[in-house]
Amino acid sequence: MKPHPDHTKLKNLLPSIRKLQRLASKHGIDDVFQDNGGKMLQILLYTGLTVLPGREGNDARDDKGHEYEVKSVNIHLTQSFSTHHHMNPHIIQKYQQVDWVFAVYNGIELIEIYLMTPAQLQPYFARWAKKWADDGNKDINNPKIPLKFVQSTGKLIYSTSNSG
Repeated sequence: MKPHPDHTKLKNLLPSIRKLQRLASKHGIDDVFQDNGGKMLQILLYTGLTVLPGREGNDARDDKGHEYEVKSVNIHLTQSFSTHHHMNPHIIQKYQQVDWVFAVYNGIELIEIYLMTPAQLQPYFARWAKKWADDGNKDINNPKIPLKFVQSTGKLIYSTSNSG
């Protein structure tokens, strides 16, 4: 096989990518290219949160020990936030215990971050619990939270238009 002509551009970018990975590693993110690692790093740095290790449980914590669920959306691809692939009462109960951070991206560009309380998200929790029961206690595959709901209900804590 013959390398693409752009492979030299990638080789030239690698030192900067390695610097980004070192910064991410400092903040508990093992791979900026996996599981939204680069976006998570950006969210952590803009909110002052720290990542919680592991794939189970909540995503981040603040300096007072409060935990958060963190979600991001790329508006170039979709207009809603993904939640959990096996939504059930146990996951809903976990989600009802923490505040949520919603980051809005256009491609790789962070444009907004919203904070929402469990009370604000209660209409979705109730809807999911009802659907789970109505469907015979069957897990729901990744119910969504619409971006418009987050923007109209959540507290805007960062925006490119007011970032200075």
